[in-house]
Amino acid sequence: MLINTVTDPALAWQETALCAQAGPEFFFPAPGSSTREAKQLCNACEGRVACLEYALDNDERFGVWGGLSEKERERLRRVERDRA
Repeated sequence: MLINTVTDPALAWQETALCAQAGPEFFFPAPGSSTREAKQLCNACEGRVACLEYALDNDERFGVWGGLSEKERERLRRVERDRA
């Protein structure tokens, strides 16, 4: 059996992320579906901040990452751009 391990220390948060215990459809719901449950799970996860940073750094455009939806991450990017 192959054991999936993260070799990049910057991605170590993925090893203990709560999202690993849920299916991808939980974090990538159909358009118009609620993201509330995914966000609740994210908010309980120790890797939430690292996950959000990963999504922002890698321009993830779909799904819930670090407790924020696509629209919320885009809003955050705009606020950061306006501050700069």
